[in-house]
Amino acid sequence: MLSKEKIDRINYLAKKAKVEGLNEEEKKEQQDLRKEYIENFRKDFREKLECIEVVD
Repeated sequence: MLSKEKIDRINYLAKKAKVEGLNEEEKKEQQDLRKEYIENFRKDFREKLECIEVVD
């Protein structure tokens, strides 16, 4: 799971992008943070799916 600070930073950059735009450094940071978030989400989701047992 991502830290609270990283999630807050993702949200801050998203809001800033809508209001005033991002410079190149901020765009790169946003892409990296989003990539890390998606990787963590997929990992957690896969672990949850592996724990599911189907009963007929």
